[in-house]
Amino acid sequence: MAADPTGVLTGQHYLDGNHAACEGALAAGCRFASGYPITPSTEIVERIAARLPRMGGMFIQMEDEIAASITLQGAVWGGKKALTVTSGPGFSLMMEHIGLAAMTECPCVFIDVQRGGPSTGLPTLPGQGDMMQARWGSHGDYEIIALCPESPQECFDTTIEAFNLAEQWRVPVMVMMDECVGHMTERVIIPSADKLSVLDRRWTTKKPGEYRPFDVGADLVPDMAKAGDGHRLFVTGLTHDERGYPVMNHKAQEKLVRRLVDKIRLNADKIAHYEEDQIDGAEVVVISYGITARVAQRGVQIARDKGVKVGTMRLIVVWPFPETRIRELAQKTRAFVVPELNYGQMSLEVERVAAGKVPTVLVPHGGGEVHDPEVIAEAIIKAARSVS
Repeated sequence: MAADPTGVLTGQHYLDGNHAACEGALAAGCRFASGYPITPSTEIVERIAARLPRMGGMFIQMEDEIAASITLQGAVWGGKKALTVTSGPGFSLMMEHIGLAAMTECPCVFIDVQRGGPSTGLPTLPGQGDMMQARWGSHGDYEIIALCPESPQECFDTTIEAFNLAEQWRVPVMVMMDECVGHMTERVIIPSADKLSVLDRRWTTKKPGEYRPFDVGADLVPDMAKAGDGHRLFVTGLTHDERGYPVMNHKAQEKLVRRLVDKIRLNADKIAHYEEDQIDGAEVVVISYGITARVAQRGVQIARDKGVKVGTMRLIVVWPFPETRIRELAQKTRAFVVPELNYGQMSLEVERVAAGKVPTVLVPHGGGEVHDPEVIAEAIIKAARSVS
């Protein structure tokens, strides 16, 4: 294995998705991670615990996921890029601190390797039941960003993208993997550092005494400073002003929370990332993500072989949801088909945005295994016939 001077591995490797995500985090500049081992994400924790100390970083195993989800935020305010890793039950425990990260605009990354649920569910088998929780799991109004890779290579790539988005927009960013992708081993190409696009943190240029931690410009995103550099930092989950000081009234709430929401919603089209195939002239468009997108490829091919004009849209950034593009497609196609390893989560978003212009057909699956491609093909063919 080759390594560049920073210790990041380069070249061609055969890695599972969990190990590839770890290498993506390191390549993005992550130098702190906290976690509590939980199947099926444990391999990320094991690898990053071994790799970080060799690169001048630190991994801390905490007593539980609640502690892990706050520890990384302290590291961020200390100046580090930071990560935590979990799966379903641990993800639930982290929700309070995801809300805190949104409120304090703490740029950090959460990797959730999804498994079948609810509760402890199926620890070693796949699911996609955390998608709505990723967006709405904590209380109050806020915005996050979430990505969903379909392969080990994308686990590497999207983890870097997650760190870049966290730094650009100062939000918690989630990488929503699943057990199949996390444990799948494929070729992963890791470029040298000079060929990677890695976004550095936007540090304030103001002198101590002039800097206000939550003062913003046109992009609605505040510059950062790290503790210990002489700046006055007051960081709280309470509604606060530009200084970070608590202000308990409607006017302050409206100003702050509106900005937290708008900095993502007004830039959703810039953040959107998806992949399309044979969309033009398609009677049916299959919208999918993660491992289900890979399985759906076979179902789509079966339907095409039977004469159905079917296109695909694979969501890579799932939150914010690509509303603009879905609305455009609703004007061009006759039906959406949405296979998911759950009983309907992202399909509800497709249906909402389609706004009755075309039907949305959910192809549900409870998890534990992936869809039979024939079931997806049948849904595509049935959808095409019902609208012909």
